[in-house]
Amino acid sequence: MSVSTKNYYGTIDISNNAIAAVAGFTTLECYGVVDLVQKNIKRSICNLFNKQPYTKGIVVNYNSENRIFIDIYCILKYGVSLGAVAESLKKTVKYTVEDFTGMIVDTVNVHVVGVRV
Repeated sequence: MSVSTKNYYGTIDISNNAIAAVAGFTTLECYGVVDLVQKNIKRSICNLFNKQPYTKGIVVNYNSENRIFIDIYCILKYGVSLGAVAESLKKTVKYTVEDFTGMIVDTVNVHVVGVRV
């Protein structure tokens, strides 16, 4: 599946994996984020041999108006403010994906799966 947009020069199609890779790389660069994890164990087993570590905890969806919805499943560092890191993560991922795609990111949901020392 891919998101597409039209402009003066033609049609641009961006795959969900490309958007997930950008969001995942941005997530791992944020302060307080330790790792990305899968949503459930079934996906974890399926993606065990995935060569792209940046896409493993990112779920990208979109609607008919090409608005992008991103779910991030991550583990945070012990001792950081969960709310502050989540808000920073939302703003940073939203800005980066909008800059990369030129499309509107409707929501970014951060799911904190665990805390690591």
